[in-house]
Amino acid sequence: MMAEPVTIHILSDSLGETADGVARAAAAQFPQGTFRTERLPKITTVEELKDCVSLHCGERCIFFYTLAKADLRSEMTLLVQKHGVKAIDIMGPGIELLSSVSGVVPRGIAGTMRTPDEAYFERIEAMEFAIKHDDGQHPEGLIDADVVLIGVSRTSKTPLSMYLAAKGFRCANIPLVAGSTPPEELFSVDPRRVFGLISSVETLLEIRTRRMEELGSYVPGYAEREQVECDLEEARAIIRKIGCIIVRTDRRAIEETAQDVIRYLRGSSLETGD
Repeated sequence: MMAEPVTIHILSDSLGETADGVARAAAAQFPQGTFRTERLPKITTVEELKDCVSLHCGERCIFFYTLAKADLRSEMTLLVQKHGVKAIDIMGPGIELLSSVSGVVPRGIAGTMRTPDEAYFERIEAMEFAIKHDDGQHPEGLIDADVVLIGVSRTSKTPLSMYLAAKGFRCANIPLVAGSTPPEELFSVDPRRVFGLISSVETLLEIRTRRMEELGSYVPGYAEREQVECDLEEARAIIRKIGCIIVRTDRRAIEETAQDVIRYLRGSSLETGD
């Protein structure tokens, strides 16, 4: 019988997003069900912190915490020693290192990452742009895009567009369909901003077949090898004509593919996102 999962308490004087992300990334290295997470956000006073730790500490309990306020971090250190709980300070060492090197005293304000700034509004604008220019819509706006993704069906164009938009890049995507000509505006875009997404025949066959099963419908040729090979051949011809970068998407996470795109943009001195 499987033991009860160990609880990772996400403790923060803000929302706990940072600690939660770190905890989940660490827990993902273990079999599913080994750990569970529980958030304890918005801890603003020493008394609240004491009550919270006393209530939740136990033998199979871990704290991942991010506390911006110095008095709360100091108190948490004492509580860890007093109760003998297992805990890790996600943010404190980084703050102390930055302060010692820069000579600047940290502000100690919780939730500063979530304060709207210019970059925040740029990301919102980028998301709106990506939605407006998804799947070949409004090709007249391609010239204003930071990134244009092109590729055949099921090469992750839309998910990658949305991910890049969340990073502040105005992204458009154009489907390449065998027998159809892409919009003329595509050939006016700086090829350094255009990325051809390519996947293997086997991967596309698998994804397209699964997609039709999910929709409960059948599209002739859509998930047949001959058609997929034809789609990819014509897509590669267009990519060669444009002279853009090829990016593989098969068996890769969206984040990994996005980093390739961003790395190419940086190398071309075209990066505009954050």
